[in-house]
Amino acid sequence: MDTPQVTAPPRAPSPVPGDTTPSSGVIHVNFRHAAGFTVIGNHLAQHRGLSLAAIGLAAHIQSLPTGARIGIKHLAERFPESEPFVLAIEAQGKKDPRKTASWPYCVTYLHNRYGLPVLLLVVCQDRATAEWAARPIAIGVRQWQTLTLNPLVAGPHNMPVITDVAEARKDLALATLAAITHADNPDVGAILKTLSAALRDTPETIADPIVELTAQGLGNRPAAQHWRNLVAVDTSFCKSFMSEEIRDEGRAQGRAQGRTEDILLVLEQRGITVPDKVRERITDCGAPETLRQWLMRAVTAASAEEIFAEK
Repeated sequence: MDTPQVTAPPRAPSPVPGDTTPSSGVIHVNFRHAAGFTVIGNHLAQHRGLSLAAIGLAAHIQSLPTGARIGIKHLAERFPESEPFVLAIEAQGKKDPRKTASWPYCVTYLHNRYGLPVLLLVVCQDRATAEWAARPIAIGVRQWQTLTLNPLVAGPHNMPVITDVAEARKDLALATLAAITHADNPDVGAILKTLSAALRDTPETIADPIVELTAQGLGNRPAAQHWRNLVAVDTSFCKSFMSEEIRDEGRAQGRAQGRTEDILLVLEQRGITVPDKVRERITDCGAPETLRQWLMRAVTAASAEEIFAEK
């Protein structure tokens, strides 16, 4: 008779005094690896605004070596069990008959380029434009349509108004679309402030594209400047192109204001009277190079008006 093989301890180990670890059920145990590991911050792994799939994909990308390809095709090959697709987003501020040709071309090009299904999302800020954009675009002859495009349209008629930060964090994509589509809403200030607050604890790889997408989606509406102001209040969490542009603008404005004060101080110290019109022209000028030239002339000018004279 074979010798029996013991595969389990004769009894459960006695609990250690003070140990609160559950003795039954599925529990989590940390095990530190000595090699072959990647450190991922809890702000990503435990992020409440991302789905489990998004967190897993982000963790996978961060674990890859520098220079690894993470394009759509490569991720689709790595995870064949998923259903990848290309999302094309178009911000449409008004009706544009040219889009009946450009949208099908864009979708066909992306499908041919990546070999994946393409979803066209059109984001509108008024109901009339949204209804126009939702109409199918048919290409072909009357007897036989070769291609029919059906865009997915988001507008103020089907997007919620999100002014709760916790709600925005649960679905940042929805909160972004809601902010863009409600650009003309009287409460757009509260909507944008909510989105900005929700992004403060979001990883840069997610926050940066949302900041840019929101800025582009708002277009030239007054809400766009309000968004820029919100991002400028605290851009430490964001290194997007727009936030860098805002920082550069702030530095330029600071330099211009400093030179304006220097010009007026030099003229004052020299005992030269500065008429209101001259003072207004100096303070209204925001060009650092022009102010620099005026400052140099202020040192020797016989009158305040003389600093504007071209030599």
